[in-house]
Amino acid sequence: MSFWTRLAGRSRPDPAAAPAAGGEREPPPSQAAVSEALVRRLRQGDASALEPLYRSESPGVYRYALALCGQSDWAADAMQEAFVQFAGRPEGWDAGRGPLGAYLAGVARHHLLARWRDLPVAHDEDADDRHHDPADAPEQQLVRAQDQARVWAALQTLPWTFREAVVLVDLQERSYAEAARIAGVELNTLRTRLHRGRARLLAALQDESRPPSSAESAAIERSSKSA
Repeated sequence: MSFWTRLAGRSRPDPAAAPAAGGEREPPPSQAAVSEALVRRLRQGDASALEPLYRSESPGVYRYALALCGQSDWAADAMQEAFVQFAGRPEGWDAGRGPLGAYLAGVARHHLLARWRDLPVAHDEDADDRHHDPADAPEQQLVRAQDQARVWAALQTLPWTFREAVVLVDLQERSYAEAARIAGVELNTLRTRLHRGRARLLAALQDESRPPSSAESAAIERSSKSA
């Protein structure tokens, strides 16, 4: 069970049941093979190939964008921009460098990042090094945070680069290599961001659940008396 699955209190579906005994059946083509065939048609001028590509790939791109920005309208815009750009230049995707979904996620990421930079919110992994890593096993502590709504709210407080690493690896369960390609960073940088992101996520959840200190309680009491 993955880090994110345990964190969010969700269970992965059971593997598909084995086919009934009998004659052997031709295995269905993989999603990658289907996507490659559709993209070939698109490159040859067959615009009808875009619709099945959109149906198969858009949900994953939208979920990725939504997890990054936390705003459904931004996520929808980023998803649409990814497909508009891809439709205009389908040769931009190289199947040898990764699946189509990863390529589209990367386009959506760049669209969101351009908008994100206009906001007065820190999104640099070096923006706050005052947070120290918690005890040796953050996953063992995070597994106790079963409230998915709290987890998502805490995720939105992370700087962009930390959030992206957690989303790619722990939410979407992509490999480190694929996540690094989407983020456009070296593998070690991705690992560092993921480690810090997990630690910051834990700190946010712990801070939310801790009782107020005596000083905070006194300040609250003084405020209520003066009201």
